[in-house]
Amino acid sequence: MSTGVHVPEYQQDCELVAGEDLARSPAFWLAHVLMAMGKYEESAERYGVDAAEFDGVVDRLSDPEEPWPVFRVGCGGGHTVHAVYVNWEDGSSIDFFVRHPAWGRLGHLGQCGADAAGPGLAWTELLALAGGVPEDGEGLTDPSERLLLLLPLLGDADLPVEARDTVARALAHCGIRAEAAGDLAAVLLAGQDPVGGPRWTVADDSPVAVCSSPYSPRHVPLALGIPADRAEALAAVLGGPRPAA
Repeated sequence: MSTGVHVPEYQQDCELVAGEDLARSPAFWLAHVLMAMGKYEESAERYGVDAAEFDGVVDRLSDPEEPWPVFRVGCGGGHTVHAVYVNWEDGSSIDFFVRHPAWGRLGHLGQCGADAAGPGLAWTELLALAGGVPEDGEGLTDPSERLLLLLPLLGDADLPVEARDTVARALAHCGIRAEAAGDLAAVLLAGQDPVGGPRWTVADDSPVAVCSSPYSPRHVPLALGIPADRAEALAAVLGGPRPAA
């Protein structure tokens, strides 16, 4: 049974509910990555997912009459990344943010939907968050599930050649038909531009990397204004600083 989720700093007139039970199905993972891209024309059966189950998950994730599902990635030191399926009567989106109870604010990572904002993570940060499962972590604890949940935030001109295979393995692990996982991984990574894409650097005023894209919430340091020691802790969760170019 899903339980309520309370995020004091998330100032929305809505009811939040833990969504991790939905994540037990391959239909959820296919729905999540496709909905984040706005691609509904893909055939669920192509990826080994029952079409009726897929449609049911999409309906639940976009239902404005139901509490908004929240998926959580606990990542050590009290930090938790949240993905919230936002469903108003006139539109839907997915909000991503990181929270620490001592901050008194949220660190906004990005949004998928009509008013999209991003990217929110570099490739090295995505891997660090996916693999950094604390012993007392809440929410999703499987590294492949954590990677796919946060994959829509990715934007990095320095994507390594092995990224496609890494994403394909995560998709197959989460129930996507192995023979189609590579093609889907390529679709999900197709927007990564090695020439004009966003780059991530660390400036002198914060240990947390910033993004070169003006459309990214991380064009300024994440959770700007938190004390220096907490910024260091956040940088460690994200995999440590990347030297400035």
